[in-house]
Amino acid sequence: MVIDIEQKSDKEIEIPDNLPVLPVKDIVVFPYMILPLFVGREMSIRAIEYSLNTNRMVLLITQKDLDIESPTIEDLYSVGTVGVIMRMLKLPDGKVKILVRGLSKARALSYSETEPFLKADIEKISEKKPEVLTIEDEAQIRAVKEQLDKTVSLGKIILPDVMGVVEGIEDPGRLADLVASNIGLKTEQAQEILEITDPVQRLKRVSEILGREIELLTVQQKIQSEARGEIDKTQREYFLREQLKAIQKELGEIDERTEEINEFRKKIEDAKMPEKVMKEADKQLKRLEKMHPDSAEAATVRTYLDWLVEIPWSKSTTDSLDIKAAEKVLNDDHYDLEKVKERILEYLSVRKLKEKMKGPILCFIGPPGVGKTSLGRSIARALGREFVRMSLGGMRDEAEIRGHRRTYIGALPGRIIQGIKTAGTNNPVFMLDEIDKIGMDFRGDPSSALLEVLDPEQNYSFVDHYLGVPFDLSKVMFITTGNLVDTIPSPLRDRMEIIYLSGYTTEEKLGIAKNYLIPKQLEEHGISSKILKITDSGLRSIISQYTREAGVRNLEREIANVCRKVAKKIAEGKEKTFVINAQNLHKYLGVPKFLPEEEMEKDEVGVSTGLAWTEAGGDIIYVEATPMRGKGSFTLTGQLGDIMKESAQAALSYVRSRSKTLGIKDDLFSKTDLHIHVPAGAIPKDGPSAGITMATAIASALTGKAVNKNVAMTGEVTLRGRVLPVGGLKEKTLAAKRMGINKVIIPKRNRKDLDDIPKYIKKDMEFVFAETMDDVLKVALKKTNSRKSKKTANSYKSSVRKRALLGG
Repeated sequence: MVIDIEQKSDKEIEIPDNLPVLPVKDIVVFPYMILPLFVGREMSIRAIEYSLNTNRMVLLITQKDLDIESPTIEDLYSVGTVGVIMRMLKLPDGKVKILVRGLSKARALSYSETEPFLKADIEKISEKKPEVLTIEDEAQIRAVKEQLDKTVSLGKIILPDVMGVVEGIEDPGRLADLVASNIGLKTEQAQEILEITDPVQRLKRVSEILGREIELLTVQQKIQSEARGEIDKTQREYFLREQLKAIQKELGEIDERTEEINEFRKKIEDAKMPEKVMKEADKQLKRLEKMHPDSAEAATVRTYLDWLVEIPWSKSTTDSLDIKAAEKVLNDDHYDLEKVKERILEYLSVRKLKEKMKGPILCFIGPPGVGKTSLGRSIARALGREFVRMSLGGMRDEAEIRGHRRTYIGALPGRIIQGIKTAGTNNPVFMLDEIDKIGMDFRGDPSSALLEVLDPEQNYSFVDHYLGVPFDLSKVMFITTGNLVDTIPSPLRDRMEIIYLSGYTTEEKLGIAKNYLIPKQLEEHGISSKILKITDSGLRSIISQYTREAGVRNLEREIANVCRKVAKKIAEGKEKTFVINAQNLHKYLGVPKFLPEEEMEKDEVGVSTGLAWTEAGGDIIYVEATPMRGKGSFTLTGQLGDIMKESAQAALSYVRSRSKTLGIKDDLFSKTDLHIHVPAGAIPKDGPSAGITMATAIASALTGKAVNKNVAMTGEVTLRGRVLPVGGLKEKTLAAKRMGINKVIIPKRNRKDLDDIPKYIKKDMEFVFAETMDDVLKVALKKTNSRKSKKTANSYKSSVRKRALLGG
């Protein structure tokens, strides 16, 4: 509390020219002020003790920075107030409490001492009081008093005693000091007023500050009034709304909120939810009735109810059980793929016999572009169901499958439930693409979440985290797709029926292009089939020389490329009809990108023809074996993989073990280096199926017997000469047929796989079933019954021995 008390003896007090300095924080002391000060700094306590022992006077100067504990001369203002210590009380914690009264302003001219406390030479600042107040001065005094009253009325807290003293002051200087010391000015503003020596100017400055303070208080009061009014308005609206409800209830009328609740109630009834879901929906609807419509919780409940009523709990599509019609749809959309079509027709047949059955969970595995995703659409069309597709590639968050809990802002159901809602039925064909590319991180493991979705024994009560109630997924027909089986977790793989879609053969690609791709691209480019015709030879050239893939995506791109070139020429008005064949294809697509292996012109020694499987289909490979003088080393080239290298070692060991039977001298192996090379060295090669091909090449090279160029072979060889089965027989057989080879040696245990090869491929083909390498060599190596053949073989063996003995 700061009060100015009239001191009659102030004029009689003589102020010395040198006084101890007491730095003060956070306050500016004005003349005629009486205030208590708590002093804790050692230098300040010593200054007080010195003052009490002399004239009890100190110079009170404000610090510029409040955070400085030991201020220097530079940290203090130059103008302060001389004060007299009226009382002093020592406190238990070592601090001192003093009561001081301001006497007069003074300026510190210089500091005579800095230790143990500050002591300064001072100059008293005298103010010239006007003898007679002018009208302007009186008006200014009255204005300041009115402004002070205004601040109090706006909420500024000033003690009544101070207001009483203000009313009795007519001195402009003393009025300015008294008002400035009681309205809570900042230190900088108070110091500015203290340093103004002209009383009238000082009062004007105080008036300016009071004017700004009044503006601030007015705005503050307005803001508080608006906030209070908003609260009052909300309460008033609540009471009015409750009264309106009561009135409408009496009159039988319904408001918008009641209408919304009734609408939700009707939707819940129409949705035909299961009993457990119905209870949850009713519970949430009752909560919504009790909530304020504008609250955040009400919006959350409203969104939740929207999801509940829009999910097709009991809405199903009726399956089209016409087997012939379904077969026609599948054949119209896709060429070949007999196994997949048969599996769908089997499902329809069982569905026709038994109405309630769980949906199958199929997994299509195959290289890109073979039609896995489009096959899902065809299945949905054949069944007469809705189709939903969802990509799992790169998915890492478990919540994508199971949804987010409603406690999170912006929570939504998982994509399974979202897909069901989008389909509008509870039994769509739901395709999960790229199941082999699911990720996993700190947010969870989506593949583990899919275990419940794709398990017929569990998915009848799938619980989404957002919904919190079970949904029956057993009626959904799930179809997953992927490129590789190895990357699918084994528990997930165990829940699916895997159907492999191998790459298309050239004949199949030809049929797909003629029946689907060319008509589609002609329509997309606005070209009539009468204007553009691509012959079979042209299509075969595109397939073999411009694409190398298992599917037909690049084939479709190349056909589209041809259509664009033709469209350009039509637009330029150059020609009217176009026939694309193998001879003029390069004019549209440029030089061929891929060249097939050349057909062997004659039977050769040490060169055998093998069959290989690639993602782009079957292909032939030539294995070359050459003996030369050396110390029995064995060299393999052609960028072969580890498995293929091991097959070559096994083939060599077999030939060595059968050297007597084959007519090879034992010492030939220790004096001869053998080099096996597989051409196209830039292309990595691997796999065990070239085992019998390598063994045949080695046997041919060391016996001098030529290999029949019309014989191709595939199979794995063991050290004992047994021929083991291999895969990809369909593609390999097609590669042999494409090269004009009509005799193929395959493992005997692969005889069963011939049933999967189309008849048009097997036509005019002779299959030799080999159980041991002896069976292979009997067919592959040319017989030497004639004198000419014996002479050739003996000549070759003689040359091999000479190279071994003479150094090549």
